[in-house]
Amino acid sequence: MSDSKNNIIHHHIAIIGSGPAGFTAALYTARANLKPVLFEGLQPGGQLTITTEVENYPGFENGIQGPELMDVMRKQAERFGAKSIFQEIIEVDFSKRPFIFKTYDNVHSADAVIIATGASAKLLGIESESKYMGFGVSACATCDGFFFKGLKIMVVGGGDTAMEEANYLTKFASEVLVVHRRHEFRASKIMTERAHRNPKIKFLTNKVVKEVIGKEEENRKTMTGVILQDTMDNTTQKYDVDGLFIAIGHKPNTDLFKGILDMDETGYLKVKKGSTCTKIPGVFAAGDVTDKVYRQAITAAGSGCMAAIDAERWLELQD
Repeated sequence: MSDSKNNIIHHHIAIIGSGPAGFTAALYTARANLKPVLFEGLQPGGQLTITTEVENYPGFENGIQGPELMDVMRKQAERFGAKSIFQEIIEVDFSKRPFIFKTYDNVHSADAVIIATGASAKLLGIESESKYMGFGVSACATCDGFFFKGLKIMVVGGGDTAMEEANYLTKFASEVLVVHRRHEFRASKIMTERAHRNPKIKFLTNKVVKEVIGKEEENRKTMTGVILQDTMDNTTQKYDVDGLFIAIGHKPNTDLFKGILDMDETGYLKVKKGSTCTKIPGVFAAGDVTDKVYRQAITAAGSGCMAAIDAERWLELQD
């Protein structure tokens, strides 16, 4: 990275990532007159931009579209002076202060950094999955389960996440089909047994999703079923279901910080208990990048507020 100060664009505080955590951190730091800059990265607005209806975010009695909620949050932060830069950070240097980070176009520095890069649901990677994402296909049971009252749905996965989401979805669905590519499940014994005891859950093993099928009427897409392929004999079969929940895990977006910040075995950033502080003073982390338990917009926003306050107090001590 360039050490020439003439080539470095300096900021008082930089937020890497957007979404509820990044935008809330930006709102609070902007109101504290810290003039935050958000680097919104490859998915401005985060995971909620692929969610259609959000009904569980407080303050929106009749629900709100995911992309609209993120746009409202961005504009609210901008009203107080936050600035968004729609570029991806490709390299960071936290070994000295001010911290240095690089986009494809420029080198930047900041006195403090809040990391809000989030996590991404692991997806199947088939074209029809993305086509019907938000129109029957979901990667978040707690976000979207409510919309499937009395309907038949399918959950893909074989770990604890799949079992937990299948059990949760039986609160709404009339029937839940759990699909796994192998015969044995990776899930813990207690979670597997709990799912097996649930009368609403049925299991389809040695099968993979080949295609999501649906219809389009008056510019409205609706998922109507799934074609599964047997992994033993390659035969295919169509199942009429109203929803498909992908529960094959999440991957925190932390590759940029490998070898720099402490992470757990799956890559989630570690923060000091009761705070958003990473092991490097002046570097904070908030939202799904640190949270593998709750993964909700409201909890991400809450930790974004915490990171902003932590950063503001830390900066005051440096003056």
